[in-house]
Amino acid sequence: MDYAIIAAGQGSRLGGEGATLPKPLVTVGGQPMISRLVGLLDSMGAGRICVITNPAMPAVAETVRSLEVSAPVSLVEKSTGGSMESFHALAPTLDPEHDFCLLTVDTVFDPMEFRRFIEAFEADSSSDGYMAVTTYMADEKPLYVAATATDDITGFLDRPVAGVRYVSGGIYALRPAALGILADCAASGVSRMRDFQRALVASGMRLKAWPFTKIIDVDRPEDLAEAGRFVGGLT
Repeated sequence: MDYAIIAAGQGSRLGGEGATLPKPLVTVGGQPMISRLVGLLDSMGAGRICVITNPAMPAVAETVRSLEVSAPVSLVEKSTGGSMESFHALAPTLDPEHDFCLLTVDTVFDPMEFRRFIEAFEADSSSDGYMAVTTYMADEKPLYVAATATDDITGFLDRPVAGVRYVSGGIYALRPAALGILADCAASGVSRMRDFQRALVASGMRLKAWPFTKIIDVDRPEDLAEAGRFVGGLT
């Protein structure tokens, strides 16, 4: 399994409220978020780890280069307009023959749940992708995930609808075919990650929702405090 990490955002909301470090270098559980995430992926036997950082934050790229990991690490430094553009910039560094998992650096979750998520995806040859979901709704603009009783995803919604149980956790395990859909989206002017996810559904890909107990998107100081409490309570 290969992994791709989006760490190119400037963290303006977190920085505007007192944080002095680039968001990927803000610590959770005593480690910078980028170091914690790369270390976890490496411990899981990653085939390769691909990271995109913002050239306006050179300390993040320096930190990535300094990490001592077994997996090969590819680093892209590019300023982008959003997560999908960052993903598109990372895509050429991914092996087109390998399954991969895409994450954002500011996503905090239970590593054991993540391991089970990856193991389930790798064992499920009938699915084209697994999307991490949660019922913990702390995101300011959550993406709601509609799914059947057996957790087959039927849509991604901007607003809550009766019967919709989940919000997106921002962790995507996908087969290589998704990269072709990404390229088509970029070529047609699609720019939002949620619209790429909708394109996956529209293409007929079979996506499964995989529930996590809690996934925290660290955007604000209160998110950071909650992430610290959450990580501190893990065993």
